[in-house]
Amino acid sequence: MTAAFRMRAARSAARSWPPVLLWGSALAAATFCAIPPVYLMIRAGQDPAAALDAILASSTLPLAARTFALTAAVTALATAIALPMAWLTARTDLPGRRVLRVLAPLPLAVPSYVGALVAISALGPRGLLQQALEPAGVERLPSIFGFWGATAVLALFTYPYLLLTLLPAVAALDPRLEELSLGFGRGRWETFRRVTLPQLRPALTSGGLLVALYALADFGAVSLLRFDSFTRVIFLRYESSFDRGGAAALALALAVVALAIVALEVWTRGRARYHSAHGSTRPAERIPLGRWRWPALGFVVAVLTLALAAPIGVLGYWLVRGIGAGEVLEGVWGAAFDSLLASALASAGAGAIALPVALLAVRHPRFPLTRPTEVLAHTGFALPGLVVALAFVFAAINFGPLYQSLAVLIAAYALLFLPQALGATRVALLQISPSMEEAARGLGRPASRVLTTITLPLARPGILAGAALVFLTTMKELPATLILAPIGFETLAVRVWSASSEAFFARAALPALLLIALSAIPLLLPALSHRRQSTR
Repeated sequence: MTAAFRMRAARSAARSWPPVLLWGSALAAATFCAIPPVYLMIRAGQDPAAALDAILASSTLPLAARTFALTAAVTALATAIALPMAWLTARTDLPGRRVLRVLAPLPLAVPSYVGALVAISALGPRGLLQQALEPAGVERLPSIFGFWGATAVLALFTYPYLLLTLLPAVAALDPRLEELSLGFGRGRWETFRRVTLPQLRPALTSGGLLVALYALADFGAVSLLRFDSFTRVIFLRYESSFDRGGAAALALALAVVALAIVALEVWTRGRARYHSAHGSTRPAERIPLGRWRWPALGFVVAVLTLALAAPIGVLGYWLVRGIGAGEVLEGVWGAAFDSLLASALASAGAGAIALPVALLAVRHPRFPLTRPTEVLAHTGFALPGLVVALAFVFAAINFGPLYQSLAVLIAAYALLFLPQALGATRVALLQISPSMEEAARGLGRPASRVLTTITLPLARPGILAGAALVFLTTMKELPATLILAPIGFETLAVRVWSASSEAFFARAALPALLLIALSAIPLLLPALSHRRQSTR
């Protein structure tokens, strides 16, 4: 009995200790992700008095409270949008669900500042809606500015973070568990609440974490909608160039808080199993919506109208007006090529870095380096792009002749958006039964063959979802591109910003529309894969 116990303990210890190549790769990823915090500590240490004054200022605590309230509200609203949308398009007989499944993540391609501009032009003072309602005697609408306006705009353009992690998770659910619950007399709502929702917890927490970190670091939307947050103060201090130490201290405080949120999520994860105990599962049957079919369709269409159709409509209006006025649209196709190149390289780089970190987190959660590595991997996404870009400028100048090279720009993109690839990859790996990998190793297959022939093919939907997230977000990234782009390298986001900042909205329309159209490319592969599965 004692010998058997020792043998089981030895096997368990062997399983908890990852291969050297795996933990070495994860450690290298953690070191890479530590670049921004190290830079901020160095910068704050150069002027400790200014850094301390910035942290202890009387306005810092109310500023932090407002920022955290906005983060919580945006995450809650984005969840309320993404969860029913994922369920309706993946598991029900919603009319047009295949088309809607492709369209639903596209609002992520719209920059938050563009969404805020559209909201102001439509709902602000003397906006389109107020002008339309004036004949009916409506002279004033509720203000779009402030906390609730920023919450609504950010939620509309960040819910795809949750959606793209939820869709593969919903598609991979084991229908036998729901059937057992229904067989015991539970209704569909109770089955969803007590059986299905707990299985979606990894996807909800991973996607929700991305939404929360985005809301913490956003600058464009909150500035246009006149809501003071941490990032606005940091940007103003950096722009002044007289208080770099104070700006670095506030950015470091923001990073500490964001990483504390990540650490809390990592350390409070349960040990529940999210993969099927019986290996692969058969596709679930479509759930009939009955009398809720058309209201459900109305909900999805309303969200897409606000988050996608309205921005495209406004941009189309400006494009037609610009063409009619003889606006010159030169250089757009070169910018499109640069955007595609940078986004493809960034998605590949982020996916390559995320894979060992996700494997370590899922298959070796008790390894001492696992949790610190996973927390550090979220560093870039928790900070404004300006801070990450300045950290890479510092590293490139001090540690090699790489400044203003494409490699540094891609590295910054990969760090900024690594959590998106990591979250989707981790959720996909959680739904793969370890017994399948153990059986393959027991038959003599080396670990590398098990990874390439079993683990990666099964995790492919989640990996593709993560790549789509990185691709989409890289397409619209602005601050890091402005600072780190090589000479002559111009993306569509830079062209949109350059034209918009000078109020040349007609000149900004075509690159903005191209940005949205090109961002749809990586979403087609998961959609087609889901379509093939649903027709079997």
